[in-house]
Amino acid sequence: MPDTYIQIFKDRTALSLAVAEHFAETVTDAVTKRGRFLATLAGGNTPLPLFRLLAEPPYRQQLPWSQMVFFWGDELCVPPDDPHSNFKQAWQAWLAHVPIPEENVHRIKGELDPTAAARDYAEQLKAFAEGVLAWPRLDWVLLGLGGDGHTASLFPGSPADIDAKLAAIRVTADYEGRPAERVSLTPNVFNAARKVVLLATGEEKAGALANTLIGRRDPLRWPAQRIHPAEGEVWWFVDEAAVVHLPKSFRS
Repeated sequence: MPDTYIQIFKDRTALSLAVAEHFAETVTDAVTKRGRFLATLAGGNTPLPLFRLLAEPPYRQQLPWSQMVFFWGDELCVPPDDPHSNFKQAWQAWLAHVPIPEENVHRIKGELDPTAAARDYAEQLKAFAEGVLAWPRLDWVLLGLGGDGHTASLFPGSPADIDAKLAAIRVTADYEGRPAERVSLTPNVFNAARKVVLLATGEEKAGALANTLIGRRDPLRWPAQRIHPAEGEVWWFVDEAAVVHLPKSFRS
């Protein structure tokens, strides 16, 4: 089982500041030990304050951008300039404002047919693989938590038993009234990571957070339960509103 840490903050601002520091420390550690830092980013509104922080001093000046490589945990099948693109969101809020080499940014090609996009992304990941896996052991995985318990584009009711050889899959999902084709990395990739960071803010996430952490084991209903890196750490960064259904022992 992974080492699991839960950090609770008064609000989203304090949470984002703490995650930024956690990110910077992990970058430094990875580059010192292995000469590079590999991460996946998440979409949605929750990580936007974090992205904006990391685009500013001191991080913009101090981080070793040439040794940092970014992927995405999932993407809607839309062009990279579409307002709903996870890539565009992170690019506009963060990556366009720091000196990261273009070749270090590896987006999911949402403009392709979803099956082709998933296959292409698996090949991009494979280029960074070491050892027997067909994908790299990521240093830092950023994920969100939906009010329905989904993470990345792993939604309730989607197959929990995914071929152990698959790095990326095509997903058809209707979330918050927005039907869309998507591409998602699989738990195979997430669970090979050294660190997985999950963000949850707001009372609308409280039920999903409680069920994921202390509810009955049911990964079909609560897909975030599928995230359990065998040899890594899981870090939950949450605000006070999101923990109202957790026992006091979690909040002390």
